[in-house]
Amino acid sequence: MSNVLIIGAGGVGQVVAHKCAQRRDIFTEITLASRTKAKCDAIAAQLGNSIKTAQVDADNVPELVALIKQVQPKLVINVALPYQDLTIMDACLETGVDYLDTANYEPLDTAKFEYSWQWAYQDRFKQAGLMALLGSGFDPGVTNVYTALAAKKYLDVVEELDIIDANAGSHGQPFATNFNPEINIREVTATCRHWENGQFVESPALSTKRVFDFPEGIGPMNCYRLYHEEMESIVKHIPTIKKAQFWMTFSDNYLKHLGVLQNVGMTRIDEVEFNGQKIVPIQFLKALLPDPGSLGPLTKGKTCIGVIARGQKEGKRKQVYIYNICDHEACYKEVQSQAISYTTGVPAVVGAIMMLTRQWHAAGVWNMEQFDPELFLEVLGPMGLPTVVVDGGEWPEL
Repeated sequence: MSNVLIIGAGGVGQVVAHKCAQRRDIFTEITLASRTKAKCDAIAAQLGNSIKTAQVDADNVPELVALIKQVQPKLVINVALPYQDLTIMDACLETGVDYLDTANYEPLDTAKFEYSWQWAYQDRFKQAGLMALLGSGFDPGVTNVYTALAAKKYLDVVEELDIIDANAGSHGQPFATNFNPEINIREVTATCRHWENGQFVESPALSTKRVFDFPEGIGPMNCYRLYHEEMESIVKHIPTIKKAQFWMTFSDNYLKHLGVLQNVGMTRIDEVEFNGQKIVPIQFLKALLPDPGSLGPLTKGKTCIGVIARGQKEGKRKQVYIYNICDHEACYKEVQSQAISYTTGVPAVVGAIMMLTRQWHAAGVWNMEQFDPELFLEVLGPMGLPTVVVDGGEWPEL
């Protein structure tokens, strides 16, 4: 039915390639491209070399344009680094191809997470008759869809939102991150922001902690409030929300190591000079830490990601908890990646299916909560990420 180009051959790219290959009724031709072609070839080998591979520098618009013209896809799935979103969007505009990503653009030299740079492409994509779907991962992505589902089906008015992301898995390493260490650490150490009474309120990173009792046997875990990009688009497109917060679990061990690394300057994102060479400490740290892709066979346990939406239904206060549970070992058995990559990669493929089948399609730049959530979730479950809805009940306010 459609030819697709996947850019990025990390853990998420591997999941996207596997899941696209499972749906040949939709993805008749698949090309996986990265700066390092050997990574693409290794993933292709897992799939019996049933997909094509290519080399491309995603920072280089002419290279991207040349590859897109060669492959002639209907859609580019961007699972490269968030620093590269704009160059890939530029290449899609130049070649007349739809675009999808899983994370918002970040400037390389500033830990700043906002959609303004990509929303600025709205007129250009609309005039070109092209679609750009932003943040089609899990958070952002499925969390946006869950919020839209709450607004459509379970609440007349959504007033409060807690997005809660728990990784209850263990990889047995002294310190490692389950996705790109540079991106992970930048996100976690950034100043926290949450939405309250019409504005974002700042607080120090990791300064607000709660305990949440997660379902299905996971149990109580420490959650820390931090800023996550989906809040910016959700409160824009569902303006009845008065308060929105994002929570993520971290072990004491992770926080202890992170604190030491911060204290000695290893999480800095600015250049320092060492032995006559300029290096960025966090990039050097990334080279020292375990490759997240290597954690797949080591990781056991589950993830639980979802939203608690509170508001009004027929004049009465009500809440709904919508979540997914994903098992690390089951993910590795299926696609040779752990659940963090799986929960990001599968929604990217579902977003691509929505676009290619025209169930979600309109010219311009869009976020996930702007489309019909039920169409997306009907595909997401059979693709490996079923949704659980607890309609009503009492959950502690965070």
